[in-house]
Amino acid sequence: MKASELRDMDLKALEAELLEQRKAQFNLRMQKATGQLARPDEMTRVRRDIARIKTVINEKMQAGETS
Repeated sequence: MKASELRDMDLKALEAELLEQRKAQFNLRMQKATGQLARPDEMTRVRRDIARIKTVINEKMQAGETS
């Protein structure tokens, strides 16, 4: 997901997306632990998406957006 797409979302949608990405990260970790992970690059993509979402949330919080 691109940062520009994330900046267009409101805080509630960003928090929902963050929760979804964290669930995906957990599932990928379980797949890795059981040896079923087909695409290891997915872990990197999800981790970076989580970082992007957190960055945009922090930007919005510092800008004073509460909705």
